[in-house]
Amino acid sequence: MSEFLSLEAFEEASEKVKEVTLPTPLIYSEYFSGMAGNGNRVFLKPENMQQTGAYKIRGAYYRISRLSDAERKKGVITASAGNHAQGVAYAASRYNCRAVIVMPTTTPLIKVNRTKALGAQVILYGDVYDEACEKAYELADKEGYTFVHPFDDEGVATGQGSIAMEIFKEQPLTDIILAPVGGGGLATGVSVLSKLLHPKCHVIGVEPDGAACLQASFKKNEVVTLPSVSTIADGTAVKRPGEKIFPYLQKNIDRVITVDDADLVMAFLDMVENHKMVVENSGLLTVAALKKLKCKNKKIVCILSGGNMDVITMSSVVQQGLIYRDRIFTVSVLLPDKPGELQKVSGVIAAQNGNVIKLEHNQFITTNRSAQVELRITLEAFGSEHKEQILAVLEKEGFMPKIVRTTL
Repeated sequence: MSEFLSLEAFEEASEKVKEVTLPTPLIYSEYFSGMAGNGNRVFLKPENMQQTGAYKIRGAYYRISRLSDAERKKGVITASAGNHAQGVAYAASRYNCRAVIVMPTTTPLIKVNRTKALGAQVILYGDVYDEACEKAYELADKEGYTFVHPFDDEGVATGQGSIAMEIFKEQPLTDIILAPVGGGGLATGVSVLSKLLHPKCHVIGVEPDGAACLQASFKKNEVVTLPSVSTIADGTAVKRPGEKIFPYLQKNIDRVITVDDADLVMAFLDMVENHKMVVENSGLLTVAALKKLKCKNKKIVCILSGGNMDVITMSSVVQQGLIYRDRIFTVSVLLPDKPGELQKVSGVIAAQNGNVIKLEHNQFITTNRSAQVELRITLEAFGSEHKEQILAVLEKEGFMPKIVRTTL
């Protein structure tokens, strides 16, 4: 039996991680409670507020604390899409231990730079985590580094389980915990401890649709490797769950829910607008899954696993969210090519409280320029109802509006 993933180990880990973690008390969310409906109460566990921007510091620090002096002297190595990288880099620096991190080439720049700033050597390799992991194992064998796996390690999973310890100390009667799943380390620690302390509490794993390796593995009752992954939730873009921890997941996870990228985009807007917090796409899996729950009058905790999101990704997600919610749209209208027509259509839009963001005037829509020109108008609206109102008035005034793909 493993020396980890026992109640004694969880208690030890929970005390140890206090040396490097910030308190992340539960936040009651009126907005997300409304989304869950049916009298459910939703609480957020904001691990995006940790020093390294994610929960990963817990498992990395506890695991490195348990290494021998000889192992730490050799140095440690890992592979990570970013958050575990920062956790290992920070933990290693606390123990004056060399850290080498292999990261996929697709890792957001903010995560790469922050990892380097913590003193680690960063090697970019492969398109996804799994390819970076193979390279890290190769270097570990060659250089004698101690490999600290981001999820397939009972010690790392035990450190992550300290999150559940904090949840139950603050909210002992929690009914459901939603945990993001990439490789399964967080879900393992949280689910094992939950069943030890409160067997009736359901732990639900949440994966991206485009990287649902745990769901696929559960269906076949064995660890499955996906042929490819495709999701904006880069922190959970993993092809294969951990083999060592898979039996724990089978035993303790009650259900797996998958979420598509569009729902993550809208969850980002919801989080920013209602809680003023930046949470990365993988961390939003749990709140995006709320509308898929079928339960009543439950206390639900959503683990927000991280907040390390680069500005370019953030900008793209905000834009797409506004488009999905019909708060930004582009309409094409045909106008006679003569003075004053632009003022007319602008007046119609203004009268309906539409806000013009962008105009494109195309005089070459037809070879007969005296007949008509095309005007593409990108508008800001309050939502779908307001959008339809604007379109109806444009139609009534004879402008023959047509919705076109929106770009900003």
